Amino acid sequence: MQKVLTIALAFLFVFTPVKVRTQTGLPFKTIPTVWDEGLHLGNGMLGAIIWQKEKNLRMALDRADLWDERQVVDFSVLNYKWVFDQVKNGTYEKVQQYGDVPYEEIPWPTKIPGAAIEFSIDGTAKGLMDIEHGQAIIDWSSGVQLSTFVHATKPFGWFEFTNVPEKIVPILVPPVYRGAGSDGKSNSVEGQSLERLGYQQGKLENGKNYATYEQAGAEGFRYEVSVVWSKRGNKLTGVWSIASYENGDTDHLRALKICKQALRTAQSVTQETHHSWWKDYWSRSSVQLPDSILQHQYELELYKLGSTARKGAPAITLQAVWTADNGRLPPWKGDFHHDLNTQLSYWPSYTANHTDLAETFTDWLWAVKEENKKYTKSFFGVDGLNVPGVTTLKGKPMGGWIQYSFSPTVSAWLAQHFYWQWRYTGDRSFLEKRAYPYLTDVSTFLNNIMLRETVVRNGLEKTERKLTLSSSPEYNDNRVTAWFRDWTNYDLALVKFCLEKTAELAVELGKQDEATQWKTVLSELPPLDVNETGLTIAPGQNLEASHRHIAQLMALHPLGLLNPDQPDQKEIIQKSLRWLENKGTDWWTGYSFSWAACLYARAGEGERAATNLKVFAENFCLPNSFHANGDQKTGRYSNFRYRPFTLEGNLAFAQGVHEMLVQSHQGFIEIFPAVPGLWGDLRFDRLLTEGGFEVSAKREKGITVQIKVTSKAGGTMKIKLDDGLQADRGWLDYNQETRTATFYLGKGEMLTIERKL
Repeated sequence: MQKVLTIALAFLFVFTPVKVRTQTGLPFKTIPTVWDEGLHLGNGMLGAIIWQKEKNLRMALDRADLWDERQVVDFSVLNYKWVFDQVKNGTYEKVQQYGDVPYEEIPWPTKIPGAAIEFSIDGTAKGLMDIEHGQAIIDWSSGVQLSTFVHATKPFGWFEFTNVPEKIVPILVPPVYRGAGSDGKSNSVEGQSLERLGYQQGKLENGKNYATYEQAGAEGFRYEVSVVWSKRGNKLTGVWSIASYENGDTDHLRALKICKQALRTAQSVTQETHHSWWKDYWSRSSVQLPDSILQHQYELELYKLGSTARKGAPAITLQAVWTADNGRLPPWKGDFHHDLNTQLSYWPSYTANHTDLAETFTDWLWAVKEENKKYTKSFFGVDGLNVPGVTTLKGKPMGGWIQYSFSPTVSAWLAQHFYWQWRYTGDRSFLEKRAYPYLTDVSTFLNNIMLRETVVRNGLEKTERKLTLSSSPEYNDNRVTAWFRDWTNYDLALVKFCLEKTAELAVELGKQDEATQWKTVLSELPPLDVNETGLTIAPGQNLEASHRHIAQLMALHPLGLLNPDQPDQKEIIQKSLRWLENKGTDWWTGYSFSWAACLYARAGEGERAATNLKVFAENFCLPNSFHANGDQKTGRYSNFRYRPFTLEGNLAFAQGVHEMLVQSHQGFIEIFPAVPGLWGDLRFDRLLTEGGFEVSAKREKGITVQIKVTSKAGGTMKIKLDDGLQADRGWLDYNQETRTATFYLGKGEMLTIERKL
């Protein structure tokens, strides 16, 4: 492997002489022969997977907005009240017929693939996925070399072969929408045949030094894939692009025009602008861990974030810009799953100091807000904002297991990202124009959907709020028993969080009357359900067996409603985690381990956090680091052995690392809150905390020796300090009980804290 890396880096130095990272990426001894193990590139809108199909090198090309939006959900009958009636009457099969069956039996709505480019090149090959510069490098035994990237900020991909034989030219290969036959499979995990979409095969045009393919989709949607190239001697240089068109769009051959223009641009300029973006990206923050496996996996996950999130692009779907290249639809239709998947995918963006990429998510949610409001009124019959748990690109409901695809608390979890965007940036314009309006709309919906009833609690009669039906993601799958008539801790924690933060933002904006309103509703919620097992699924329902979705512990992470520094809450947390361990991981998927690492880190249990991250990295990832859901090795950690590729486990892994290194959700910054005892030396640079503070810290022989904090916007900061650490100035206040010091930093001002010998 070292030999492969050395060869690749030698070529890389010629191609782009930029300083590399501690670990430059992922070397490949041979080129993968299956699509989901390929070298992957992306810029949030366009993506490519490079692999070997039979004897050809293949670049599978994708664009994030290639969607078939045909609708299957029938709201003429299906609504929240009707579902409740069927649950009460024991006629739940009717609900499944309307809500669940269409998702499995009808292929649309769905993400669809773009096309591929193939090259017939003889000889064995070695490769490097160079994450430092966002590019892939391949060397053949014949002497042919390839460098390729998807431009970081422009709508095209670039490739360059050297020492290539005269006969080699790109071959544009369209998806087979007609003529491949349908094998009749309707499993959403395996993906249905493209044939079932019913499209007529598109038009492929091959010209001199170019090829373009035009494909009509459904309801007036169409797209175009183009590639243009030039050959000079033994060098082949080319550009590819994909353009999408809505119904009524009269533009034509946009992708071909983009390619021709890009190819005319000086290669040095194209490379420089691409590399400049990635250089800036990696400069935003970094970590140095003593565990080489976790370090390498972390950098690969941050690379995926930079490849899949970009301003102006849609939110990250299950596979983002890497749709399946196997002649089938992607696993779970490549859709937007909001019962965990989209949320986890953006977890690391805030602490990693990439709030601009996190805003991609809130931008998209804002863009589909009016469509979501129509759904809210149609299904729930009330005003306000809820989001379907499974949606299309345009925010329309797709159905599926309706306890989760039509859950009443989906938007409460999504609202957390609006709250985080405000807390990590301090952007008051965002607070006023996006965060508070979004949370207000969600809280309005929750207020409208909840019932009020009189209960006796602790011997006292009081008014409490409840949902007609509650659920906990995928607990009891899609059976009628997945509905609970009392609060689940998942739903209750989300509603508590949303109302609490809506009130907090109202106070921040000086809207005292509105803050009082939301605090009143919040006060009418019951406490979380707790017993000897810790946090339950719901009253009377313990976690009875291993389960992949750790929804009952939402209050610990990501919501931060429980504080391990409070003795009574610490006891609840510890009981919950020990009970989780008691049930085991037999039915966990990869993301469960990434999430568990975050939970353990919030509880201050660093060794367990690190262990879960290592289990994920070593057992639930394909050779190219894609999260494959099931245990890919011995099955020691999970009975799930399948391999549908999704991204949320990868990106949540990075947040697991962050949670071990720095936390700020309790209103103060804590450095190294959950570091394993054996991690003597480590450091991180420019990780971002709530309040907009960039923090760097260094630990030597198990002792924190230096902390540097820079304020991006200016403001008051609280930080927890170990004994022996001294600041370069006096504090405004010091709390002896919590050991937190308060400082004020002006915009751009740095505070240095060091251990004095």
